[in-house]
Amino acid sequence: MTPEVNLSGLFVPLVTPFTDDLRLAPDTLARLADEALSAGAHGLVALGTTAEAATLTTEEKQTVVRICSAACRIHGVPLIVGVGTNDTAAAIATLRELAQGGDITAALVPAPPYTRPGEAGTLAHFTALAEQGGLPLVVYDIPYRTGQPLSTGTLNSLGHLPEVVGVKYATGAIDAAAMELLGSSAPDFAVLGGDDAVISPLLAAGAHGGILASANIRTADYARLVSLWQSGAAGPARRLGAELARLSAALFAEPNPTVIKGVLHAQGRIPSPAVRLPLLAASAGSVRRAAGLATARTHQAHQAAVV
Repeated sequence: MTPEVNLSGLFVPLVTPFTDDLRLAPDTLARLADEALSAGAHGLVALGTTAEAATLTTEEKQTVVRICSAACRIHGVPLIVGVGTNDTAAAIATLRELAQGGDITAALVPAPPYTRPGEAGTLAHFTALAEQGGLPLVVYDIPYRTGQPLSTGTLNSLGHLPEVVGVKYATGAIDAAAMELLGSSAPDFAVLGGDDAVISPLLAAGAHGGILASANIRTADYARLVSLWQSGAAGPARRLGAELARLSAALFAEPNPTVIKGVLHAQGRIPSPAVRLPLLAASAGSVRRAAGLATARTHQAHQAAVV
């Protein structure tokens, strides 16, 4: 039986900071991890899309997990690690390696990308991971990247596997399917929003929290947004949520995490805005617009922050 896992709240999928010559900057990553957790994040996600995990070497991935694990251990919070592959056997092997470390709360695993195995094949994939991988699993439902949509029925079937503890829900819409999932999933199955610009209404509808790339910027405000909705402070939450939605839209104006890295560099928090191919650095205009929203605080948002 999988131990109870608390996945309520804000999780920050950290960027991987590089130097200008594209080397990993481990000290900067450690600082970003500590800053995010000190600002109110409930946990971290390592090796997600935002981390450019697909371009990291095996050694670099191990370094990233080690740094994030140390930060989460110090703060006493969960660490989720991304495991993305359309090879079930390879995913099981990776999960087993991660499980040996002992400090990882769960793995974030997308439906098998590109292959499009169908919902029955996806269910079989996750069943094998749950039975053989040795780690609790968070299903990453992001059909516009994977090409594999998952129905509410399939997600609820996955949620009945003891090792599946939640879903990062990033379908691109808050619609009837989202409402059905929030109304029908098991109480211990965490629904975490993954579409940053619409996290506020999803939280209002009952989501447990979010895994939000935008929260690399203004982490405390995103954590406060979750808290406001959970405490029933709807008015302040709506006002803060509207402002943060504008920030999220600006941060995703170009492929993630290019604008986020540009803003972090403009703030002096990472040594370079560099990303690895096939990504290209964000344009100066996109970074400038997002940086302005990253520091702007409207009067209403300030009121929301202090309620």
